[in-house]
Formats: sequence, structure tokens, C-alpha cells
Amino acid sequence: MREEGRGADGRDQRKGILNDVARPPRIPRPSGPRHEGRIRSQTRRAFRPSGPPTDEIPLWTSPDGVSVDEARAVIDLALRAGTAMLATGASAADVTTTVINLARAYGLRSVHIDVTYTSITVSYHRGPNADPITVLRVVGMRTQDFTRLERLRALVTDVSRTTIPVEEARVRFDAVVTAAHPYRRWLVTTASAVLAAAVAVLIGGGWLVTLVSFVSAVAIDRSTHFLYKLGIAPFFAQVIAAAIPTATATLLVVAATRGSGTAASIEPSLVVAAGIVLLLSGMSVVGAAEDALAGYYVTAGARTFEVGVLTLGIVIGVSLVLSIGNRLGYYVAVTSMTTLEPSRALQLGCSFVIAAAFAVSAYAVGRAVFMSAVLGTVAWWMYAALTGATLGAATSAAIAAAVVGLLAQAASGRLNMSAIAVTTGGIVPLLPGRAVYQGISQIVSDPETGFVTGMTTLAGAAGIGMGLAAGVSIGSYFGGLIGAWRFGGTLPRIAGQRRRDGDEPRASDARADVDGFAGSSDDTGALTPVRPPGGPT
Repeated sequence: MREEGRGADGRDQRKGILNDVARPPRIPRPSGPRHEGRIRSQTRRAFRPSGPPTDEIPLWTSPDGVSVDEARAVIDLALRAGTAMLATGASAADVTTTVINLARAYGLRSVHIDVTYTSITVSYHRGPNADPITVLRVVGMRTQDFTRLERLRALVTDVSRTTIPVEEARVRFDAVVTAAHPYRRWLVTTASAVLAAAVAVLIGGGWLVTLVSFVSAVAIDRSTHFLYKLGIAPFFAQVIAAAIPTATATLLVVAATRGSGTAASIEPSLVVAAGIVLLLSGMSVVGAAEDALAGYYVTAGARTFEVGVLTLGIVIGVSLVLSIGNRLGYYVAVTSMTTLEPSRALQLGCSFVIAAAFAVSAYAVGRAVFMSAVLGTVAWWMYAALTGATLGAATSAAIAAAVVGLLAQAASGRLNMSAIAVTTGGIVPLLPGRAVYQGISQIVSDPETGFVTGMTTLAGAAGIGMGLAAGVSIGSYFGGLIGAWRFGGTLPRIAGQRRRDGDEPRASDARADVDGFAGSSDDTGALTPVRPPGGPT
């Protein structure tokens, strides 16, 4: 027994010795400040980005080699071009692109531009040891003139591609700015009246309603033109303009109560609705949405506020006359006759005429007028089809406007015309003039319960307007994307978006290039009164 125990103990001892031999020696872990510093550096490399910063910081590297006198002349030319484009209805992004393109065409890269829509500021940074050149120009009178806007764009493109002397470019620019309008004033007034008459037919009016709407629109155009020449603020001019068709409708009610059979056969609310569409057509709804989509939020907010103020002027003008008429016992109410024309072919024809008439009133010519009419017809056809498929009015209007923006963007590149002229005219048949008047009438005619109903109707009209603005802007944006993809152009870029690695620099970048300090700051925005029909030319 004692030997077996010894044998067992011996085997255990030998096993322990073998384990000690097979097990590798334990390596002590490094410690100390050097090892801790290595761990910290590896951790920093794992978490820190290796690419450029989130937003490139503009750095001035070297002078442009342009003399002071030439730089002043170039900045003056670019500022004049930007101011003229802003005054004729261009968006803030287009103005920024124009100024930067002209500056770069003459070798000025360190240029900043700030657009507020009532003024433009251009600053040329000449380096740390030289004074900058900064010029501000206030935008005075503004009017929708799509022909002049297109000529300005063509001139900027020509100068950017083939650099000509600054003095020659200035002479050509002055010739474009001082050129006469393509139409006489009486033709613009007639186009505005035809627009209102076509709207009256579209919403179910007979030939008498159409005739009265035509005469009322002539009075609106001439009165607003006269008020603007006197320097009356756009809000008060809008109040007076909105009161004209409402007063005409009230006079028809008075004549009907006095026994006039002709006046009794006319539905006066249609006259008011046609006048409201005429006044709404002069607002910069598309420009506000384009600026918002391009990243110029302050200017977009100012344009939206301006549209709201002018719309409020319409509401006050209509409400004032309706209230006076109700006090005197003459009610201009919305009846079941205020419905759309039942014939679909006549609806499309009216839409064609409405869009074409607006394009003429905004001084568009040739192909722009025809394309506006075609897209206006397409927009109404889509709107009618979608509403017939039980889609909401705002949703249907947004989809139809998106199609208009997409097609206008494609047509503008192929036909060499302004896209904003075509899109603005294309959505005019969809403006909710009938809904605006119905909401106002509900509020005025029934003070107890009509306020809630009327505000609901006005909110629906506002939804249609916002749908039109958003739809046409989104359609235009994606139209630009498709065009860039098909023809190898540059993609539309939002203001403030950084250029990625590998992207080629563009003259239209709204941010700074690190090699030249060229770009623009974000806008500060301001009210943007756009000429209602009849404004000064």
C-alpha cells in the first residue's frame, strides 16, 4: 500500500513538471505613460474624420491680377445685371448665379453677393493688405417682364462664354434694359381682361357674365396702373382693385332689385370670382417656393409674407364692399350656379386662353406664350382627372403643378426660353379664386356660424395655393436633375450645400471656393411686391 501511494505521488509530481514545461512563460503587460499615450492616439484616429471639414472655409490665397479700375467696372456691370433681373421677376438663386458668372468671366474670383430682393450687395475681397470694393444697389420698381428677363439671361450667357470688353458689355446691357416692351399698354390691358373673361366662362358664366367680367377687369387694370404711378402701396392698391369687381356685382344686385331683367339673369358672384383670379395671378407664389427649395429661406419667407399681405388686401377689399351691400340689403351670395362649366372641352379651351392671356400680360412672347397655354391646358386636364378620381383639391393641384414644372424645365432647355415664364402661366387656371370668394362671402353673410365655415373654405384655398407653389417648384427641380443626367450637365445645388470631393467647381456655386473666396452669403430677405395686373411698366 505504501508503494502504491508513493507511485501515485510520483506520477503527480511528474505531471506537474510536464505542465510547467509545456506552459509558455507569461509575458508581462506593458504599462507606463508611453503605452497609455499610444492607446489614446489610436482611439483618436478611430473616431476622428479623415476627410475635409463639414463646410469649407474660404481662404484668400493670391490676388486675381485685376486692376482696381477694371474691378470696379466689372462689379458695376454685374450689379446692374443682378438688379435688373431681380426687378423683372428672377429668383434669388438666378441673381446670385448671374453676378458670380459675370465676375468670374472677367477674372474676379473673390466676390461675395448678398440678395435681399429689395437690394443687392456685392463685395470684392482684394486680400488682407488692400481695401475691399463693396457696392450696394437698391431695387426700385419691380414688374413681371419675362421678355426682358430672357434677354438679360442671354446677354449674361454670351458675355460669360466670350468675354468682351466691359464697356461694350455695358452698352449692350443698357440697350436691353432701356428697350421698349414687346406690347403696347392697351394690349396688356386687353390680355388681363381676356383672362378674367375666360375665368368667368370656366366657372359657369354666360355671355353676359363674361362681358361684365371683361369690363370689370379693364377697370381693375387701369386703376391699379394709375395707383402705382401715384406711388400707392401695393396693399392699398390691392384693396381698391378687389373692391372694383365686388362693387360691380353689388350694382348688378341693385339693378336686379329695381326690376332689370338683364341684371337678374347675371350671377354676380362669378364676376367677383373672376376678378379675384386676375388679382391672384400677379403674385410671386412660384418665386417664393423656388427660393425656399433652393435654400434662400429668408427671401422665400419674405415673398410668402408678401403674398399673404396682398391676399389679405383682396379679402379686405371684397369684405368691405360686401358688408356695405349687406347693410343696405343687397346680398351678393354664392349660389349653386357657381359651379364649373360642365363641358370638358370648353374647360380645356378656357384654360388654354387663361394661360396664354397671362403670359401676354407678363410680356412673354412667341414660344413662351404658346407653351404657357399648352401647359395650362395640361394642368387643368390633370387637375380635373385627379379630382374626378376622388383626390383632394390641394393634392390634385400639387400633382398637376409638378407636371407643369417638369415639362416646363424640359421645354425651356430645348426651346431656349425662360422656364419661370412658362410655369407661372401654366398654373394660373388652377388658382382658387372661386374658393376665396366663397369663403369671404360665408364670413360676411353669416356672422354667427359663417366664420368657421368661411375660414375652413379659405384654408382650403390656401392649401391649393401652397400645393401649386410646392408642386411646380419640385417639378422644376427634378426636371433639372433629369436634364443634367441626360445631357451631362451639372446638378442643381441648394444654397449652402458643400461641394463634395471630386466635384468640379461651378460659377453658380452659392458657397465659397477655397481657391478664390468666390461665393455668396445667405440672403437676409425683404418684402417683394410684384406687379399686379395694371402695375406700372
